[in-house]
Amino acid sequence: MNVFHPFRFLSKLEIESCALNVLLQMQTKPNYVPRWPLDASRVAEFLDLDIVWDSIPDDEQGQIAARILPLEKLIEINEDIPQLRGGFGESTIAHEIGHWVLHINTKEVERNIRLQNKGVKVNIKPLLCRSADDIDGIEWQAQYFAGCLLMPQHILTELRQGKDLTKWKHLYQMKDELGVTISNLMHRLQDLGWIYLEPNSRKIHRII
Repeated sequence: MNVFHPFRFLSKLEIESCALNVLLQMQTKPNYVPRWPLDASRVAEFLDLDIVWDSIPDDEQGQIAARILPLEKLIEINEDIPQLRGGFGESTIAHEIGHWVLHINTKEVERNIRLQNKGVKVNIKPLLCRSADDIDGIEWQAQYFAGCLLMPQHILTELRQGKDLTKWKHLYQMKDELGVTISNLMHRLQDLGWIYLEPNSRKIHRII
């Protein structure tokens, strides 16, 4: 009755492909055609997921940023963490969607829901997400998915036209057009190998 996939290595290409596949599926539904800045809550709705902002109490391991309740198809985001709002809020929702797509066996979820609806007692623990700094294993995978979902390469290619990626002014314009934080954008562009930011500096080098 385990609805969680066992952990396995996922390449960046595989994760990006999964994010793009969601966007392509949305493209086929007139009410959900993706537009940027991307509203991550609309992506969740497309995937039949509800989102609520609520107070999530700490557990023995500390603060919980968000959690997914698989059988309720519910994403809960901790409203007691102010930094999760704004651009970080979109990233947080996209991160949880990444967990749903990459790490949860949705066929098993549906099977367990059917059992539950027939009166069978089913107990599935939620998937918990800690701080944004906790990026090992599945957390890194979900965060990479979030970047690919909110900032797909074809959209970045469009938005960079007429802009100099070594100029902060242009980068801030792009981050506003994408609805993300400047940190999200910089990580994405560097990960794609388009730019390089010198450590402990604001000096940016364009690679491609």
